[in-house]
Amino acid sequence: MVDRQLRGRDVVDERVLEAMERVPRELFVPEEIRGRAYDDAALPIGFGQTISQPYMVARICEALSLQGNERVLDVGTGSGYQAAVLAELGHEVHTIERIAELTESARKNLAAAGYGERVRCHVGDGTLGLPEHAPFEAIAVAAAAPEFPQTLYEQLQPRGRLVVPVGGRRGQQLQLAIRSPEGPAILRSVPCRFVPLVGEEGFADG
Repeated sequence: MVDRQLRGRDVVDERVLEAMERVPRELFVPEEIRGRAYDDAALPIGFGQTISQPYMVARICEALSLQGNERVLDVGTGSGYQAAVLAELGHEVHTIERIAELTESARKNLAAAGYGERVRCHVGDGTLGLPEHAPFEAIAVAAAAPEFPQTLYEQLQPRGRLVVPVGGRRGQQLQLAIRSPEGPAILRSVPCRFVPLVGEEGFADG
């Protein structure tokens, strides 16, 4: 996966590549599809949700430019896989998921993979973030926002980074926003397709 899907494309951050080598992706997919865990694709995890394609996880993590001492917010816990990769890259990871059953299974997945003490799981509306734990140096969103998520942006520290897919239900652009005194400095990256970010400041339903 790392050599063909990541190194073989345009992922060059060695910290990200090493983190994705260490996280056992097969522990974050349903048992009946574990044989496909390292496919170059998003995979279903129940409740209409997916574990993101490895390449997109790598692109999100690379854009965050983590150095190892950051507090990170992961929006859209899903299986817990992206939170585990972020735990390899940052210092403190909080992850939030609106579906309680997915949060519970993610806790089990994270514990089985050795990340139970390194990731704090929360149930709630990810579009509103976790203001009680803000500010964050980095925020990763693993679902598509219909427009730029201002509330999440405001939970960044100065110079903090937010990576989020923005667009319609059928396709989005991955955006990197850096918090500055003048407002968000936004860089647009690759086209992508994620499940909808559902919540008060997201889509009304999945």
